Amino acid sequence: MKHRMKAFILSACTVILVGNSHFAAADTASDTEILLTWAENTYPQLFPSRQVTQKIEPWLYRYYPESQIYAGVNKSDNTVYVLGGIFGNTPAKIDTLANVISQINSSGGNGSIAACDASKIPTGISYSQSGNVVTITSNGSCIPAPDLSNTNLCQTPRQATASNTSVLGSNTVTSSEIKGLAINIPGLPDPIKTIVDAAANVKHCTMNAPVDTANMVVNSDLCLDITSAVTALVANFPGVAMTPPVNYFTKGTYTNQIVADCFATDATTVSDAVTGEVWIRRDDGSFEKISG
Repeated sequence: MKHRMKAFILSACTVILVGNSHFAAADTASDTEILLTWAENTYPQLFPSRQVTQKIEPWLYRYYPESQIYAGVNKSDNTVYVLGGIFGNTPAKIDTLANVISQINSSGGNGSIAACDASKIPTGISYSQSGNVVTITSNGSCIPAPDLSNTNLCQTPRQATASNTSVLGSNTVTSSEIKGLAINIPGLPDPIKTIVDAAANVKHCTMNAPVDTANMVVNSDLCLDITSAVTALVANFPGVAMTPPVNYFTKGTYTNQIVADCFATDATTVSDAVTGEVWIRRDDGSFEKISG
């Protein structure tokens, strides 16, 4: 029981870090992140700096002090507006968010978060980037957890050419809590805390990573509904009581450093940003390729 619970919680912690993304279409908040990042990448004369998306209902917006321009989306009508600077003091309507995203996609425009491949993300999760800091949040809501064994919320974008740079990322879970799952097993007075604390040092190493990701910091604040993931796991174990929904609350910080050789580190997993290959560390310390 202890071993299986440890494996489950470890998988839940690594939802921030490891594997490949296979997610549903993004919601308004995520599309807004794509739109505003595309605007920064495409029109630096208007949107000259990386800004964090702010929220004042019903608005999701970024403000650019250099140009004194606001750009954002009104969630009431899902429409894109700009205000200030050369656009004047009255909100100017651009188009619906759906139409703008469609135009970005069809033109091949760069709407990605620079540090992460955010092209496929779970509904309810939003991204923002300011300088070398990426923020990933579920905005206080608990979203259905994706496949816990095959997930990554900040995967290094696929690279066309080798950089010959290896970057080791370390995740520190600063706080975590599971609600809706109670375990009362003799000899395990506080198994959830023990297991989560042990899983906090999950590390991932990326070969051929973009050099600028060496200084990247990813801050996450998420709530994941893991009810379906734990139902079968706990069904046949005495001493485990589940009161749905089972929600996993986690905050963490993920930091990177350049290393000489990914396979000489204590990383749990290794990937190659050019080839897409992924390796996982075995119990004996060796690495086994699992994809690519």
